[in-house]
Amino acid sequence: MDTQSSESPVRTAHLPQVTEPRNPGMDLDLDWVRAVQANTSAIERRAATLPGRRSVKKEHQAAWLLKAITMIDLTTLSGDDTEGRVRRLCAKARQPVSPALLKALDMPPITTGAVCVYHDMIETAVEALTGTGIPVAAVSTGFPAGLSPFHLRVAEIEESVKAGAEEIDIVISRRHVLKGDWQALYDEMKAFRAACGEAHVKAILATGELGSLRNVARASLVCMMAGADFIKTSTGKESVNATLPVSLVMIRAIRDYYDRTGYRVGYKPAGGISKAKDALVYLSLIKDELGDRWLQPDLFRFGASSLLGDIERQLEHFVTGAYSAGYRHPMG
Repeated sequence: MDTQSSESPVRTAHLPQVTEPRNPGMDLDLDWVRAVQANTSAIERRAATLPGRRSVKKEHQAAWLLKAITMIDLTTLSGDDTEGRVRRLCAKARQPVSPALLKALDMPPITTGAVCVYHDMIETAVEALTGTGIPVAAVSTGFPAGLSPFHLRVAEIEESVKAGAEEIDIVISRRHVLKGDWQALYDEMKAFRAACGEAHVKAILATGELGSLRNVARASLVCMMAGADFIKTSTGKESVNATLPVSLVMIRAIRDYYDRTGYRVGYKPAGGISKAKDALVYLSLIKDELGDRWLQPDLFRFGASSLLGDIERQLEHFVTGAYSAGYRHPMG
């Protein structure tokens, strides 16, 4: 993994634009969208087999968990966020695993994939991450409901980019999906992409509120057609967030889009992924369905905060043979 040296203090390994051409989008193809179906019972059967199909142990598990850390969007999205909390989170992003553990694992320093915050905390996060190459992601467009006036949602994106966010996590209007108004969803997503400029855009579908897996598949495709760099399951605020059936549908839409256009779009499951064993299942699903290229921070992220703590505990267990108390691995 990449390391930060005194001769080269700026790391760029986590910047998506370094390694992969951006998805430019395409004209809305309603015939393609309407042809998309989802066999719910088959999808659920396939998803149910995933937790038991793959089992990695010992040093192989430790290696996968270290990789998972590099793909975490370390997140704080609370009403009581303060500058101090964000600085501590950024310190954790810079050094997510204790030096003693990394030394025992014979590993160089690693970082998380990004830090994700509300707009008001962007400048604090950018300052705290200066020189690390870790991008700041900002949730936007009236997160989490996405029901503020459209011009304000666009302006919020522009302000976040101006403040230094390199990634923007937008929320779509669920009503467009529920009404089957794919043109409206496409136009909205295209406007959000344009407002992002050079910043990469992650389209949050809020899949728990879309009504069906078929709607999830079609919304995924429309957002990619409109230029989304990532598609993301959830805000983390819905009653149902990331699930394996939803993930299977979304990553197969990504695969179909790549097969048709040649452009790779990233995937971000978010909400409810808090255990190391769950992270391993998601990584194995990505490897099975999309291949090794997607197992990099520019194409896959976990939207999580508590996940990192459990991964640290599992790594310490691998090294010492004993589980540590949670307070030994604070978030900052």
